[in-house]
Amino acid sequence: MAKAVIVPSLSSCAGRMWPGERRFAERLEQKLDDDYKIWYDVRITSMQEYPDFVILHPQHGLLVLEVKDWKPSTIVKATPGDWDILGTHGPKSVANPLEQARRYTVGIINALERDPQLVHPQGHSHQGKLRFPWTFGVVFPNISRKQFTEGLLDHAIDPTRVICSDEMIESVDIERFQELLWQMFRFQFRDKLTLPQIDRIRWILFPEVRVPTKQQELFADELELPDIMAVMDVQQEQLARSLGDGHRVIHGVAGSGKTMILGYRAEYLASMSEKPVLILCFSEPLAKQLKSWMDRKGLSKKVSVRHFHGWCFDQLKTYNQPRPTETGEDFFPALVQQVISSVDRGFIPPSQYSAILIDEGHDFEPNWFKLVVQMVSPESNHLLVLYDDAQSIFMRSSHRSFSFKSVGVQAQGRTTILKINYRNTRQVLELAALIAKDILDPKATDDDGVPLIRPISCGRGGPPPKLIKLPSIKDEAAEIARQMTQAFQQGVAWQDMAIVYRTWSVGQACVEALVRAKIPHQWQQRDKKSYSPTADAVTVLTMHASKGLEYPFVAIPGVGLLSTKEAELEQEARLFYIAATRSTNQLLVTGSGDSVFMNKLFPAAI
Repeated sequence: MAKAVIVPSLSSCAGRMWPGERRFAERLEQKLDDDYKIWYDVRITSMQEYPDFVILHPQHGLLVLEVKDWKPSTIVKATPGDWDILGTHGPKSVANPLEQARRYTVGIINALERDPQLVHPQGHSHQGKLRFPWTFGVVFPNISRKQFTEGLLDHAIDPTRVICSDEMIESVDIERFQELLWQMFRFQFRDKLTLPQIDRIRWILFPEVRVPTKQQELFADELELPDIMAVMDVQQEQLARSLGDGHRVIHGVAGSGKTMILGYRAEYLASMSEKPVLILCFSEPLAKQLKSWMDRKGLSKKVSVRHFHGWCFDQLKTYNQPRPTETGEDFFPALVQQVISSVDRGFIPPSQYSAILIDEGHDFEPNWFKLVVQMVSPESNHLLVLYDDAQSIFMRSSHRSFSFKSVGVQAQGRTTILKINYRNTRQVLELAALIAKDILDPKATDDDGVPLIRPISCGRGGPPPKLIKLPSIKDEAAEIARQMTQAFQQGVAWQDMAIVYRTWSVGQACVEALVRAKIPHQWQQRDKKSYSPTADAVTVLTMHASKGLEYPFVAIPGVGLLSTKEAELEQEARLFYIAATRSTNQLLVTGSGDSVFMNKLFPAAI
C-alpha cells in the first residue's frame, strides 16, 4: 500500500513536533493510503491559523484534528467550554480542544463555500453548502480510552470525536484506525471529490501553491476565483514546504516546477530573515521575470534578483572597485575575476545575504559557485541550487568532472530529483525529445555529482505541434506572423506568444515580418533595457535567452539553419530542446533547406 502524503514531509518537520504529534503523524503515514492528503501545521492563509492536522480524502471529505500531548494529570477541570490545565508555568485556562478544532474547521469551510464549484447549486436542498462532508476532532496521544472515561472527559467532549493513546499504537489494525477517523463524520456523501475539486480546495486554502495560467502572475494574489485553478502537485508542495536549513540542490527536468519552488522558498526565507535574500540566474530575461514576480509580491526590498554578471557589476559599483579594462569575449571572465579578487583582498565583504537561490545552476562556472557560496551568511547558511544538465548550454568542458562539494556546496544527503514535466503537453515533449534523445540518456551519479534525467510527461494532452517546410527564411517569418495573427483572433494574447530563434539574421527576418503584419513585439536581443516580461507584445528572443521562460504559443524558425557540424550537433540539439520546451500548449516549427534536423523533424510531421 502506497503511503499517505504528509506535507511537509515527516522527516523534515519531526524535530518541531511534540512527541505525541510525531507518533500520530507516523500512524497516519503508516495506516492511510495515498488517497489521503495530510497537512501538518500549515497556515490557512484566510484565517492566519495553523491547525495541527488537516486531512482530505476524495470519498470521506475534510477532517481537522487538534492534537494535545496532555497527560491525565495535566487536566485540572474539563467543561464543554474552557478547560483548566497545568501548563509549563503553572495553572491556566484554555479553550476546549474540540472547540478549537471546530473553530479552525468553520474558518476553512467559510473560505471554501465562496467557490460555486465546491457547493451545491441553486435549487438543491443543500444549496450553497459544500458538496463534500467535513468534520473535526481531537487526539490525546498520552491519555487512554479508560483514562478518558474515568476522568469524565466524555462529559466535556463527544467521545466519538476523540482518538486516544491505545487507539493509535503501532499494532492497531488499519481498518480499525480508519474507522476511528471516519466515525467523527455525521454524514456520508455518495459522490467523490474529483481531482479538479481537490485542486480548488488547495488553491483556496494555500495561496502559496497557486500556479496561474500566465507565468508572470505566479506569485500574484487572486481576488476572483477563476474557473480553472492550477496548483503545484502535492509532491511539489511537499518538497517546497520541506526544504530545511543548509545547502540544497534540486535536479529537475525542464518544466518540473523548479522555478516555482524557488519562488516559494524565496518568499518564505524573506519572511524570516533580517539580511536580504538574493536570487541569481544566468539569463537576463529570466532575471527580469523573477524580479517582476517578487515585485508583485511586495518583496522587492527584501529579495534582490539579478543575472550573475549584472550582480558582479553591482558588487564592483557598490564597493567602489574598478571595472576590468578587457573588451570583447575577454570582458565577462575578467569581470568575474575582478569580483573574486576584490573579495579575496577584503574590498568586497562576504556573508552579505541570509540566503542565496540559484536558478540555471547548470550554466554556472565552478568558480562562480565558489564566489557565491562565500556570500551566504554562515548564521543562516541557506543556499538552494536548481540544476538541469540537459539544459546546460555553456562551458560544457568545465562541467565534466564537476562536483558540488568541490565548489563549496555542501548538499550531500540534501539533494532532490524532479523527473515529471508539467509545463509541456505530451505532444510537445515528444517532439523535443525526438531531436534531443541522444542527449537525454540518463546517467547515474553519486549524491554530489550532476545527474542527467530523462523527463517523464505528466500526460497532459494538447494540439499536435505544427511542422511547416518552406522555401526560405523570409517565407518562414511571414508564415509565423500569419499563424500568430490567427492565434490572436482565436483569443491568444500577444504577450502569450514568443518567437525563439538561433541566429541574429533569423530573428531580424521575424521582426521584419511582425512589423509588416503590424503585430506588437519586443526584440529582447536588441531592446534589452526596455524588455518587459509583462508587455502586451510578442516576445522575440534567442534560444539561449529563453531558458526558464514559458509561453502558451511558441514559434521556432530556422531549423534548417541549425549547425550540423559534428562537434556542434549536441549543442544545437540542446538548444532546440530548450526552445521547444518553452511551449505550454501550441508549438510551431518552421524550416527551409536541408539538414540533419530537418530530416529528423519533417518526416515526423503530424
